[in-house]
Amino acid sequence: MAGPDVQEFHGIDAATAQPIEPAHAASTLADVAEACAAAAAAFDAYRAIGAEERAAFLEAIGDEIMALGDALPAMAARESGLPLGRTTGERGRTVGQLKLFAQVVRDGRWRQVRIDPAMRDRQPLPRPDLRLRMMPLGPVAVFGASNFPLAFSTAGGDTAAALAAGCPVIVKGHPAHPNTDAMVAGAIRAAAKRTGMPDGVFGHVRGPGNDLGAALVQDPRIAAVGFTGSRGGGLALVRLAQARAVPIPVYAEMSSVNPVVLMPAALAARGAALGEAFVGSLTMGSGQFCTNPGLVLAIEDEGLDAFEAAAAAALGKHAPQPMLTGGIRAAFAKGTAALAGNPAVRELAAGLEGDGVASEMARLFATDAAAVRADPALTEEVFGASSLVVRCRDLDELATVLESVEGQLTATLHLDPADHDDARRLVPILERKAGRVMANGWPTGVEVAHAMVHGGPFPATSDGRSTSVGTMAIDRFLRPVCYQDLPEMLLPAELRDGADGPKLVDGKPA
Repeated sequence: MAGPDVQEFHGIDAATAQPIEPAHAASTLADVAEACAAAAAAFDAYRAIGAEERAAFLEAIGDEIMALGDALPAMAARESGLPLGRTTGERGRTVGQLKLFAQVVRDGRWRQVRIDPAMRDRQPLPRPDLRLRMMPLGPVAVFGASNFPLAFSTAGGDTAAALAAGCPVIVKGHPAHPNTDAMVAGAIRAAAKRTGMPDGVFGHVRGPGNDLGAALVQDPRIAAVGFTGSRGGGLALVRLAQARAVPIPVYAEMSSVNPVVLMPAALAARGAALGEAFVGSLTMGSGQFCTNPGLVLAIEDEGLDAFEAAAAAALGKHAPQPMLTGGIRAAFAKGTAALAGNPAVRELAAGLEGDGVASEMARLFATDAAAVRADPALTEEVFGASSLVVRCRDLDELATVLESVEGQLTATLHLDPADHDDARRLVPILERKAGRVMANGWPTGVEVAHAMVHGGPFPATSDGRSTSVGTMAIDRFLRPVCYQDLPEMLLPAELRDGADGPKLVDGKPA
C-alpha cells in the first residue's frame, strides 16, 4: 500500500498494463484538509443559492463534459479496458444524470415542504405553527468507482445528487483512471467558475493507497460519504465513519450476485434462448458490473438442461476483454479457481483464454442446493464474468436457497403465465432480499429514472433504505428541519406564506 510519501503515480493502460504518461502528482493529507476547509466554508453560501442557479450549475457541468469531445471516452476506455462504445454511452449517461437532477432541483419536491398552520384556539391545547423542509447535510466525500470511470466517478451519480441537494462535494478520484478523473474534475471546476458558484463547492484529491480516503472520511467537516466498490473497502469506510466523535452516514454500494430464477414453464418454452441471452449479460463489460448475474437458480428438468447446454456453447465462443485493473483480475482468478477446485462444483464451460496480460476467460459453474446449504460461501460474489447455476429438486428447495442468500441489488424472475402461481410464493422472498425485482429481463442495465432503485439490503449496500441511481438519490444527502413559531422573516423562503412550490398544508397538497 502506498503511503503519504507517494509523490507521483501513473494511469495504466488496461490492455497492456503499461504506464500512461505523464505522471500525476498525488495529493497530500494537507490537500485533503484544505479541500475540507474550503467545502465547509462554501456550504452555507452554496445551500442558499436559488434553485435555478443550482440547476444551471449542474447543466453546465454536463456541457463542459461534452466540450471535452471524444478525447474523454477514449481515455476512459484506455484506462479501464472497457470498449469505446461503452465509455461513450457512459458519458451520455453521466450528462443525462446531471440534467435529470437539474430538473429535480427546479421542481422543488425534494424539499418536502410541509406546513401545519397554528391552531391557537384548539382545546385542550393550542397547536403551534409548524413548518418543515429538507436541508442539505453538509460537505460530502465521494469515492470514484473502478468499473464506471464516468457515471459512478468524478461527476457521477453521487456527485450529481449531492450537488443537487446543496452539498459541496470532495471527490477522491479512483487511482485506476487518473487521466479521465483529471479531465472531468477540470470540467466541474470550469462549470463552477462559469456559473459563479462559491469557491470550495467542488474539491478533488487523488492518489494510490488508503491514507487519503481515510483522512477524508475522518475529517470532522465531512457530513456524508458516497462509495461504490468492494465490500472490504466499503466496510472499512463505514468503520471509520462510525468511530468519529460525530458519526456520519456512509452510502456504500458493495457486493451482489443478483440471483436469477428460471421458472419451469419459461425454461420449457425457451431454455436455449435464455441460455444464450444469459451469457450476453454475464460477459458484458467482462462481467464487471455490480448487477452482473452471478447466481442462477432453477428446478432440475429438461428445460434447465437446454439452458445449460446453450449457455455453455455461447460462453465457449466468448473472447475475453481486458479487466479493469491487475488487482481485480487477480481476485477474479482466485475466486474462479476456488470454485473450480471445489468437489461439490462442476465447471459447465469456460470462454476463450485471455492474453495472459490483462484478461481472464469467463467461467460458468454448477452445483446443487444441498452443496449451497452445506457451504453458503459458494454464493459469494466473484467480481467478473463468473456465475454459478444451482440445481434444485423442487420449488421448496429453491425457496430455501433464496432465503439463504445475502442482500442483493437485484433479483430476477424469468417466467411464463403458467409460472405465475409458483412465482407468487417467491416474490415476497425477493422483496426482502433485493432493492430491484424484475421479470423477463437481465439485471445488467440500470435505467436512470425517477422510479429506479439501485440499492438493497446489506451487504449489497451499507444502507438499504436508499438508492444511488435515480432521483431518490438526493434524499441521502438531506435531513428534515422543523421550524416552530418562527417569525416569517426568519423562515426559509420556501416556508413563508404565499411561497410558490409543491407543499403539504395540513397534510393535503396545496
